[in-house]
Amino acid sequence: MTQTHTSGDRAFVTGRVSKEPVGGARAWLVWGVAVAAYFLAMLHRNGLGVAALEAQSRFDVGPALLSLLPMLQLFVYVLLQVPAGLLADRLGPRYTLGMGMIAIALGSCLFALAPGIELAVAGRFLIGLGDALVFLNVIRLAALWFPRSRYALVSGLTGVVGGTGQVASAAPLAWALDGFGWETAFLATTGFTVLMALMVLLVVRDRPVGAAGHSTVADPISLWGALKEALKAEGPRIGMAHHAAVMAPFTMMMVLWGYPYLVGGLGLSEGTAALTLTGLAGGALWLAPVAGVLVGRWPGVRVYFALILSGVLTLGWLLLVAWPGGAPVVVGVAVLAVSALGQTMAPTVSFDFARDGIPASRTGVASGLVNMSGFTTAVICTVAAGAILQALPEDPASYQWAFTPMAVATFLSTCVLVVFIRRRARAAVAQ
Repeated sequence: MTQTHTSGDRAFVTGRVSKEPVGGARAWLVWGVAVAAYFLAMLHRNGLGVAALEAQSRFDVGPALLSLLPMLQLFVYVLLQVPAGLLADRLGPRYTLGMGMIAIALGSCLFALAPGIELAVAGRFLIGLGDALVFLNVIRLAALWFPRSRYALVSGLTGVVGGTGQVASAAPLAWALDGFGWETAFLATTGFTVLMALMVLLVVRDRPVGAAGHSTVADPISLWGALKEALKAEGPRIGMAHHAAVMAPFTMMMVLWGYPYLVGGLGLSEGTAALTLTGLAGGALWLAPVAGVLVGRWPGVRVYFALILSGVLTLGWLLLVAWPGGAPVVVGVAVLAVSALGQTMAPTVSFDFARDGIPASRTGVASGLVNMSGFTTAVICTVAAGAILQALPEDPASYQWAFTPMAVATFLSTCVLVVFIRRRARAAVAQ
């Protein structure tokens, strides 16, 4: 018989899945290979940025059509989060992660050899499909190989690797494109991806040897049943609201609008804008593992992290869009700095909340919902900002209108987060 207990503000399941993994060197090796695959996936996700001008010439398309490639890839990534989570729960992380890397390799190969935009689109679609399978399985391996108290730390370190990949992975591809050309550069990344798929299959295992009673593959359950299970628990709902509130703002800026805002909205030079955006993205990464250690030792601090950060972000974005005549440079950069901190902290806190009340063997769908909430918010607000900027004259104040959807989304997500946290606190008192 399976029973649910509560410790502090965490729920966990005992009975069939009562034996916690102990971590250790083997656990770090398994996670290390998986997170290296995630780093490589980030290279593929962001690689089009450094190849944009050459792609425009190679495929003979304008910037408007070219901009659809990264948005299509991100849309596929968002759309497949819940199905990818269910697949991870059904097959286990080893094979699902391997499938993701193979899909990315096929997409990269197709993109490298595509003679026209049609096959290039198909290649980016496959890359988005494979990308959707990677992150959730790295997070899931953290749940299956490490004790519950280490989960926030490993999630935070996963976010650090992803953030580092976001900032630094484009440089090798840019060097390869400049030195060896389009086909050689992308076929080389294809080869590395195939090797990584083999490494995953050789090294990664779904669970520690002898982890009796610690099932890594969930009992058969329908997609609707998995969704109901995840949404019924308070933890995943809090994680979804938190992820939408703190992860989406800086993601929107990194995907598309950060550099144009710093140049056109705040008046920075192009070099200063690029350096500022890179510095903001990388400067806060060290806080994620620190927060992970704190959350693992004192789970109650998650609530303070979540409420304070989402509240400050809400205030910052409302100031950004409501400041008469446009926010000063110091205010604009400060809001982006806090947004970068929010993106860094999101994996540590959001996915730790998502574990509450969910068996380790079925964390895939819950994590998928959390990831989808943040990326869906980012995609919608990114597209809305583009539509507003297209309709308005070129003016620094136009960015205030363009960023209004993100300010509203952050405010509403924070309100939902407060409601869910208060509701769980009242339920805990009632028990």
